[in-house]
Amino acid sequence: MSEKLEGFVCGAVAIIGRPNVGKSTYLNHSIGQKISITSRKPQTTRHQILGIKTFEQSQIVYVDTPGLQVSPDRALNRGMNKEVIRAVAEVDVVLFVVEAGKWTEADENALALIKRAEVKIILIINKVDKVKNKPELLPFIQKITEKMNFVEVIPTTATKGDNIPLVENAIIKLLPHSEPWFSEDQITDRSVRFLVAEMIREKLTRKLGDELPYRLNVTIEQFKEDETLVHIHATIWVESRGQKKIVIGKEGSVLKSIGEDARYDMQNMLEKKVFLETWVKIKEKWSDNVNALNQFGLSSE
Repeated sequence: MSEKLEGFVCGAVAIIGRPNVGKSTYLNHSIGQKISITSRKPQTTRHQILGIKTFEQSQIVYVDTPGLQVSPDRALNRGMNKEVIRAVAEVDVVLFVVEAGKWTEADENALALIKRAEVKIILIINKVDKVKNKPELLPFIQKITEKMNFVEVIPTTATKGDNIPLVENAIIKLLPHSEPWFSEDQITDRSVRFLVAEMIREKLTRKLGDELPYRLNVTIEQFKEDETLVHIHATIWVESRGQKKIVIGKEGSVLKSIGEDARYDMQNMLEKKVFLETWVKIKEKWSDNVNALNQFGLSSE
């Protein structure tokens, strides 16, 4: 839109926090559609992902960021931390998300980062439903708010959508006057190819052991769509022959299960039948190789 709308506000909002506090879950509930993958395992989010929420007189442009690493040991993790630092420097508002009742070194590092930025910060106390003794929340919140002054402090349960409208209203009050950056029907800047690759990676992350998912990546080699069917050819990249064997599973059982679960999500998003083929290939030590990370479109040093 070239004409500025009177009274319209629009701006960027970074969702910041340590791994696994519910940043992507918040984003998906606010947008009303799954655009950022989630799992119980940390480091699931690797990219900055824009989520766009448009109201009658406002537009929130979310930047979902990777969880900050305390001691990043590989190029991939160091690059993810740089993604977060860049996001904080370029937004109008920060949502600092912490888990109710839990404060760690990683939370302290994240707070130190956003303290240095000249940006308005809303503190989100997420997963309050997991705190059995609710009076314990008050001293926990007081402990954090003594560390710095937040514009607002809002408790949420992102998995249920509790208090997300309150967060949105708080954000809108802080956004600058601006015409919308995106059309009202757009919910993300990411391509469909990116989203389907992430759907496969989510299923891998959820189904496999604690360490292996961080040694995996997914690329889409072919995406062909007609009126009733979408053909998708995907490659799952691993770092060793042993990892490849685990991903495939006995007689292909693991790979088949991952494909079925991913195809279900793809069909819901695309509203068409999906024919999905997957291959598993080896690229040794890709997660600590700058050239490989750049080739995959991931953050690198």
